[in-house]
Amino acid sequence: MGAARRVAGPRRGEQRRQGGKATPPRKKAPAPPRRPPRLMDQRRRLRLGTVLALTLFATIGIRLVTIQFTDSPAFAERGLLDRLATEELPAPRGAIYDRNGSVLAHSVEARFVAVDPELVRDPKTTAAALSPLLGVPQSELLPKLAKRKQPGGGASRFEYLARGVDIAVADRVAALKLPELIVRRDERREWPGADLAASIIGFTSPDLNGLEGLEARYDELLRGVNGKRVFEVGQGSLNAAIPGGYHRETEAQPGSSLQLTIDRDLQFMVQRALAERMAQAKAYTGAAVVMDAHTGEVLAQASYPTYDAARPLKVKPEHREDTATSFVVDPGSVHKAITVGAALQEGAVKPEDTFMVGPRVRKGDQWFKDTHTNWTPQRMTIPGILAYSSNVGTIAIADKLGKEKLYEYQKKFGLGTATGVGVPGEADGMLLAPEKWSGSAAGSVPIGHSVAVTPLQMAAAYAAIANDGTWVQPQLVRETITPEGERTRSAPPTTRQVLSPENARALREMLEAVIVVDDATGRQAAVEGYRVAGKTGTGSRVVDGKYTSGAVASFVGMAPAENPRYVIAVFAHTPGGGGGEVTAPAFSAMMSYALTRYGVPVSSGKPPKFVVYP
Repeated sequence: MGAARRVAGPRRGEQRRQGGKATPPRKKAPAPPRRPPRLMDQRRRLRLGTVLALTLFATIGIRLVTIQFTDSPAFAERGLLDRLATEELPAPRGAIYDRNGSVLAHSVEARFVAVDPELVRDPKTTAAALSPLLGVPQSELLPKLAKRKQPGGGASRFEYLARGVDIAVADRVAALKLPELIVRRDERREWPGADLAASIIGFTSPDLNGLEGLEARYDELLRGVNGKRVFEVGQGSLNAAIPGGYHRETEAQPGSSLQLTIDRDLQFMVQRALAERMAQAKAYTGAAVVMDAHTGEVLAQASYPTYDAARPLKVKPEHREDTATSFVVDPGSVHKAITVGAALQEGAVKPEDTFMVGPRVRKGDQWFKDTHTNWTPQRMTIPGILAYSSNVGTIAIADKLGKEKLYEYQKKFGLGTATGVGVPGEADGMLLAPEKWSGSAAGSVPIGHSVAVTPLQMAAAYAAIANDGTWVQPQLVRETITPEGERTRSAPPTTRQVLSPENARALREMLEAVIVVDDATGRQAAVEGYRVAGKTGTGSRVVDGKYTSGAVASFVGMAPAENPRYVIAVFAHTPGGGGGEVTAPAFSAMMSYALTRYGVPVSSGKPPKFVVYP
């Protein structure tokens, strides 16, 4: 373990071959030269460049194929949008006729003036040239001349500047020869009668959309569906439809027409008679309704004041209202016929009954008086109570009937609910339910106070009396007429039996006393040659649930009383005055014309002789 390590030396054989001397160490071979970097190798560079070039060309080729076969429709569509122009094709609006086919409202040929904003070079100059011709302020024209984008993308190439332009005016616009202007065929709404039935027909906007009245209520039916023409146009100086370019056209679908129950000639006469009487009475508002007693058809429905449907914005909005359906009043004494009719039908009274009537009666905390003064209590017949419009006598009849039954018959006669005649904004009116009656309501409700009605509701109620006790829903629209001429009658009106025919005839006969009895309230409603039945009234107007100043005079009646053909209701809000003085004369003039116009034979018999104080 402790021996020293031996140092290796040359082998013996080697020492001999070398003569015993050591051989010197060999020299190292020189290292081979380094290879150049790969990128410096021309062959490698050539191969790499070729690969890159081929990859680039392949990428470009793939992209070209993608654009050609996948994206090209999208790019083409974007370019097409900039070249498309859209032109609206107005649909002819249906007409409105009276019952005999006379035109009440229709559309006539006119022109529209439009602009391609993309071609407008000088908006101010264009607006200045058009303003005096179209009657449109430059401030309204300039925004329409400005360039804009369509909602779906692309430039707007069509904007209306004016609709319903007279043909002569349109020709002057075309004579300006401005490339940005488009003048084409259009229609304009006209109402030949100006203010004739304007309150029920209503009016349209310049672009023929119904805004009020039947024009608004039946707008969707009347206006039809506008068409559209979309076509490709050139750019710049080549602004015109490109032959063979994109073109798509949807034809306009004309609207249907309406035939009303209104008689144009009768409507004219009723409006004139109403206006004359309202002017004499210095009335604020008035209404008149003429109904066929058996069918419920409204032959005339007039309002005062009225307006020209072609110039609706020249008057206050309230002057455009249809007062027959929006004029809410407490009816006053015309309501007494409902009280008496209900009592007859329920057997609470008989036609021959009499009542002790004094000058006044107290109900709750209120006294109810009769207009006839200096009375001592005495018996009165029911015809006498109606003839002198006795509040005290009517309240006595209502006491026998009871408040629940009176309320029931008010609803049966159509009070408290809109008739559904079709005029927008028709009021419901208001009834006082029995559980809400105060002590004084037992006096006010039977005589037509604490009740709110419209003139049309009262006309329909009296028509039920005239029609042997059958209430018929009022109608204004007789039928619709398609563009092809097919006619469709309106649905049959709703009907219900309110009084028996016997009680209805008895009540009609009693109502004749209002016209024929000496000193009766309705003497001025008489029509020569005909028996007339009806009732006067004096009430108040209700606005926003509150009474207004002044009085509402009314008369509602029928003729011939023995077999009624027509019912007429006339209401007038005046500074003062009752139905006998204000509205009864208007009723007489209207009924006389209606009976003569339709050739109704004069009454063969005379009214019965009535006894007021037995």
